[in-house]
Amino acid sequence: MTHDHSYVEDFASGANVLPPRAWLDDDSGRLALSGDWSFRLSPTVADAPDDLKDPDTSGWDTLAVPGHWQLNGYGAPAYTNIVYPFPLEPPYVPTENPTGDYVRTVTVPADFAGAKVVLRFEGVDSRFAVYVNGEWVGWSSGSRLASEFDITDLVAPGKEARIAVRVHQWSAGSYVEDQDMWWLSGIFREVNLLALRPDAPTDVFVKAAWDHVDGAGTLLVESDVPGTVTVPELGLELPTGEHTRVEGVQPWSAEAPRLYDAVLRTAGGEVRLRIGFRTVAIVDGIFTVNGNRVLFNGVNRHEFHPDRGRSLTEQDMLDDVLIMKRAGINAVRTSHYPPHPHFLSLCDEYGLYVIDECDLETHGFGYEPQPPKLPNPVMDERFRDDLVDRMRRTVHRDKNHPSIVIWSLGNECGMGDNLKAMYDLVKELDPSRPVHYERDTEAEWVDIYSRMYTSPEGCAEIGADSSRYRGIPFILCEYGHAMGNGPGGLLDYREVFEKYPRCQGGFIWEFIDHGIRTTIDGREVYAYGGDFGETIHDGNFVCDGLLFPDRTPSPGMHEYIKVIEPLRIVADGNRVSIGNRYEVLDTSHLSFSYVVEAGGSQVDSGTLTVPVIAAGETVTVDLPSADASKPETWVTVTATLTESTSWADAGHRIAWGQIRLDEPAAADVVVSGSPAVGEAGVRGISVAGVQDVRLDVWRAPIDNDAIPGVAAGWREDGLHRVQHRVVSQGERDGAWEVVTRTAPPALQWGLRSTWRWTAVDGGVVLELSVVPEGLFPEVLPRLGITLELPKVQQVEWFGTGPNEAYVDTREAAAVGKYSATVAELQTPYVRPQENGHRIDTRWAQLDGLRIEAVDQLFGLTVRDWTSADLENAKHTADLVPGDTTYVTLDLAQTGVGTAACGPALPDRDKLKTAPATITLRFSS
Repeated sequence: MTHDHSYVEDFASGANVLPPRAWLDDDSGRLALSGDWSFRLSPTVADAPDDLKDPDTSGWDTLAVPGHWQLNGYGAPAYTNIVYPFPLEPPYVPTENPTGDYVRTVTVPADFAGAKVVLRFEGVDSRFAVYVNGEWVGWSSGSRLASEFDITDLVAPGKEARIAVRVHQWSAGSYVEDQDMWWLSGIFREVNLLALRPDAPTDVFVKAAWDHVDGAGTLLVESDVPGTVTVPELGLELPTGEHTRVEGVQPWSAEAPRLYDAVLRTAGGEVRLRIGFRTVAIVDGIFTVNGNRVLFNGVNRHEFHPDRGRSLTEQDMLDDVLIMKRAGINAVRTSHYPPHPHFLSLCDEYGLYVIDECDLETHGFGYEPQPPKLPNPVMDERFRDDLVDRMRRTVHRDKNHPSIVIWSLGNECGMGDNLKAMYDLVKELDPSRPVHYERDTEAEWVDIYSRMYTSPEGCAEIGADSSRYRGIPFILCEYGHAMGNGPGGLLDYREVFEKYPRCQGGFIWEFIDHGIRTTIDGREVYAYGGDFGETIHDGNFVCDGLLFPDRTPSPGMHEYIKVIEPLRIVADGNRVSIGNRYEVLDTSHLSFSYVVEAGGSQVDSGTLTVPVIAAGETVTVDLPSADASKPETWVTVTATLTESTSWADAGHRIAWGQIRLDEPAAADVVVSGSPAVGEAGVRGISVAGVQDVRLDVWRAPIDNDAIPGVAAGWREDGLHRVQHRVVSQGERDGAWEVVTRTAPPALQWGLRSTWRWTAVDGGVVLELSVVPEGLFPEVLPRLGITLELPKVQQVEWFGTGPNEAYVDTREAAAVGKYSATVAELQTPYVRPQENGHRIDTRWAQLDGLRIEAVDQLFGLTVRDWTSADLENAKHTADLVPGDTTYVTLDLAQTGVGTAACGPALPDRDKLKTAPATITLRFSS
C-alpha cells in the first residue's frame, strides 16, 4: 500500500465520510474505544512510515485516547490569538508537519452481526485518515465536528479488527481553525464503534414548540425510519412525521428547564429523547423565548482543562454548568466551535441558553484583505464546500437540543459569499432558530445584530435608535474582557441592557483562563504563550477568563455574579425595594433574611417577610427596626434558595443588597498633641515603628494597562521611576513636618507632599497634603503611601471585602469586618500584576499596628513583596515572600476597565492628577 497524502492539502472536508446526522441516545450496539492506543509520532508527513497496512507496533509508545499528544510529551503546545504559526499560502502547510499514528486492535462484538458497523470520531485535530485491517477507509477534517465511516465490509463480528488512524497537526483545514486557543493535536474526543441495525432510526429531528398565548405545545418528530413516539408523562403516542397539538405542557426555558422523556420506537431499535417545548421568535425587534424577552447574562466558553487541554471529562463539563448556574449565568456561546455533545445535554437539563457556533475562524487573514493579500477563506470559493459542510455538520449533530436558541456561523472571518451560503443552508435546515454572525457589521442578512467590545455608550446609541441595522435584536457576543485584573465597568453595561429592550445582553470573554499546568525551573506554574519556546505567540492573552485555570473564581467572576443577579435589592427611603429580574420565575423558591451590623459587628438578624414577586415586578417592604444611632450601621438583605435544586443546595445565595442605616457624619479633623519624633532620609520617613514611608504613584501594570499602551504612556511620564527628595523637616505648628518632592528624572514635574506627624495617645496622626507641580501627567496609576513592616501574619480590616475591589469593580464588595492572612489577600493572576486592593477601608489591623481613616477612607493593599517584584514576575511562583511586608494605603487608584480588548477606561474611573489630602492614625 502506497500512501497518498494529498488529502492533507485538499480543500474538501473529507472522503468516504457518512452524511451528518443527529447525536442520539439510542440502543445501537456500541464499543467504546477510549483508552490506550499504540502511538508513534513522525516529524513530517514524509517521515511517517508506509506501514499502516500491517504495522508492527511492538516498539511504539502508548497514548491515551482521548487526549492531545503535546500534553503527553510529544512536541509542545503553542498559543496564538490571531496570527497563524505557519505561512499563509492555502492550501499548503509546512513540510514540518508532525504526524501521529494511532493503532488499536479490538474484537468486534459478535452481536454486531447483521448491522452496519460504523466507526465514529467525535473530534480529531486537525485532519486524519482511517485504515481498518490494512485497508484505507477515508479521511476527514473539521476538528470539533463528528465524523463517521462505514466499515461494515472490512470487519467481521466476533473477530479482531485493527484500526489505524493517521493524524496531521497541520492541514488545509487549519486555515479555518484560527480560534484564539492553544494549537493542540490528536484524537481529543471519544471514538466509538457502532452497530446500526436495519430499520433502526439513525437520524431524528425533534420539533417541539410552545404557544405562550394559549399555553399549548406542538410536537413533530421526524425520523429517517418511521416509528412511534411515546411521551408517558403526557399520555402521548404518535407516529413520526405527524404534527400534534399537546395540551397542558410546561415550557422549557433556561430558568425552568422542563424536559419530557420520550422514546422513539421502530422495528429496528429505540431512541431516547428529552423534549423541551419552547418557541424562539423575534417579535418587533426583540428576541424572545416563549413570548418573553431574553436578557443574555452569558459567557463565552472554550473547552479547557489545565492538564487535559480540550479533552474534557463529563465531570469537567458538569462542573462548568454548575458553576454557571450557581453564578446566575443563563447563557453560553460555544466559542468558537461546537462543544462536546454531552455539554449540550447538560445545558438542556440544567437550563442554559446556547449560541452554538460553527467550527470556523479565519482571523489571521484579516477581515477585508485587499490584493495582493490573499482573500479570506470566507471569500475564497475553494473553501466554500468545506465551510458549508461544517455548518451542515453542526446543525445536524446538535439540532435536537432545546437549549440551542441561536446558530452562529463562526467567528472573526470578515465577510464573504461563503458565509451567506452557510446562512442560507441553516435557514433551509432549521428555520426555527435565528442565525448570528458578528462580522456582518451592517446586518445585511443575519437575524441578530452583534458586536464585540462596544462601549456602553455605543450600545446605548444602538438601543435608542430602533431603525438602525434593520431593527433586529442586538447583543454583544463578546464584552467585559476578563484578562487579569478586571473586568471593570460591568454595571454600566447592565444599565444599558435594562434600559433599551433591543439591547439584549451579552457574553463575557471568557469563562476560563487557558493556563496549562506545567513545571518551569522546578516550580509548578500555569503556562501561557511563549512558555513552551514558541517563536510566534500572543503571551498571556490566552488567560482572560472569569475562572482561573483550576476553575476557582476570580474577583471578576464575583463582580459579574453581583451585576447580573436576578434580584435588585436597594434602599427605598427607609424601606427596601426588591425587584425581580428573572425572565419567568417568581420568587416563591427563595427565602429572605437580614443581618444588621454596627461597626462590623452583628447586632441583629432574622427573617425578612417578602411577598411573592412575579417576574419583572418590584415590591417595597419594611426593614427591621434597628438602632441607627451607631456609626457604620448596615443592614444586609439576602435571598437564598429555600430548597435544594439540581444545581445548588438549599441556602445558596441568589442575590443580596446592603443598605446603610446611619447618616454618615462629616469628619471634623482637629489634631492635637505634640510633634512626633521621626527620621526622614533616603529610604523615606520612619516614625513610631512605621518604616520607610513614602509616596507611591506606580502600580504593577495590569493587562488592561499594558496591552493598550496606557502603561507605556505612564512610563513616558516617568511614573515608574520617581525619585524622592526631602525638601525640609522640623517642628511646625505643633507637628513634626516633613516636606518631600516626588519626581521622575529628566522631566519637569513633581508632587510636593507635606507630611505632618503628631504624637497622640497611643500613636501618631499623619496629615498628608499632596500638590502637583510643573508639567504633570493628566492621570496617575495610583496615589498612595507605602510603608514597610516586619513580616505580618494576619490582617483584619473594616471596609469592603471579602475580595479585592477597585473603583470600577466594587459591586461585589460588601462593607464589613474581615480577616485574612497576607497570602490570602493576594489574587493569583496567571501573569502577576496589581491586585489585592480593598477600596474604602475604615481601619486595618496588621498584627500589632492599627491604621485608621480619620477623614476620607483609604484603599488597603498588603503584600510580602514589592510592586517591582510583582511587575517583574512572569508567574505567581516567581513571587517569594521575604521577611518584610509591604503596605500601600491609597488615597485613590485608577480603575481597571477592560482596555486590553475593549473600550478605553472612562474618564470617570481615571485618577486625575490634582491636589489631594488624607488624614490617618497609626497606633499599636
